[in-house]
Amino acid sequence: MRAVSCQDRTLSVVELPDPVPARGQLVLDVLRCGICGSDLHAREHCDGLADVLEELGYEHFMRTSSATVMGHEFVGEVVERGRGVRREFREGAHVVSFPLVRRGREGHPVGLSPLAPGGYAERVLVEQSMSFVVPNGLAPEVAALTEPMAVALHAVNEARLSRRDTAIVLGCGPVGLAVICWLKARGVRTVVASDLSAGRRALAERCGADVVVDPTERSPYDAAGRRFVTTAPDLFRYGLDAMDKLRLVPGWHHVFRAADRLGAAQPGGPVVFECVGVPGMIDSVVTAAPMATRVVVVGVCMGTDAFRPSMGINKQVDLRFVAYYSPLEFRDTLHALADGTVDASPLVTGTVGLDGVEAAFAALGDPDRHAKVLIDPRSAVDSL
Repeated sequence: MRAVSCQDRTLSVVELPDPVPARGQLVLDVLRCGICGSDLHAREHCDGLADVLEELGYEHFMRTSSATVMGHEFVGEVVERGRGVRREFREGAHVVSFPLVRRGREGHPVGLSPLAPGGYAERVLVEQSMSFVVPNGLAPEVAALTEPMAVALHAVNEARLSRRDTAIVLGCGPVGLAVICWLKARGVRTVVASDLSAGRRALAERCGADVVVDPTERSPYDAAGRRFVTTAPDLFRYGLDAMDKLRLVPGWHHVFRAADRLGAAQPGGPVVFECVGVPGMIDSVVTAAPMATRVVVVGVCMGTDAFRPSMGINKQVDLRFVAYYSPLEFRDTLHALADGTVDASPLVTGTVGLDGVEAAFAALGDPDRHAKVLIDPRSAVDSL
């Protein structure tokens, strides 16, 4: 089969043996595969990621020196079944799969390990237990978005926000756009999107953002339209004013306790999704955000970073890092795409064949040109 291999930061179209399914495994003809921002980063910085994974006990993450077929956002058609595969995965069925596969007794991340070739290829090997039949005749170009949309769903789930919360999305690349899609699907009333790129800001509007800002011209925190507590004097005054009024009420501590249970005893801040993932962003958010902000770090920063804990402590910033998604979130994302609960179509801005992957990587370096580019292994398109 033809595939795109990454080695020494070079992408090359190569011929590889077709995968062979073991018990409980499927071979898919790849219909579409998305190029993820993490693929762009991994091409250049995979050694740093591999070092982190080694500290976590996994020694087979891709490195610059290894030949790896990337691609973990894919949909395919079943062409071969291993022993013991259930009937639902009949030949010809369209399937998406959580990108983990077994080799012997060990699990490996598909498209991010040389031991688990991914979807930048004509065929890919997957586990039936981690796979889901595409419902409702969902088009391959939409089904291929299941994985990145699941990343965003997990981030939104972990944010624990309500419809009344103000959500601020910093960075409108594919993950930030996907977060916006989910926030609006969940009924969040105010979603502010911030990005330096005019093209990305236009896509954020198409995904449903209520307010879109260029951060060089306007603070996304000011654009939210709500009055948040932003300075220490404001916080001190808030506390004194509240207690002046409460102490006039008999049994004030019972009122305070009830307000605390409802989340109304302290000043509330927005929920910020940091989807940029470059050094300095976390410190920037912690410094600029209002008091009591919840920050969900979704963007993957590939380098070493630093921030001031004392600033976060004094502002009581809730800082949460998120990664991946659960199999249930993956399944729920697929069905939400299929039944129209969430519309991710604005994310896709181009499609290329295997011979166009190098050109697609280059094009994705310009945020005004593209957001999500898909690979169709049987397409002859080699440029964007």
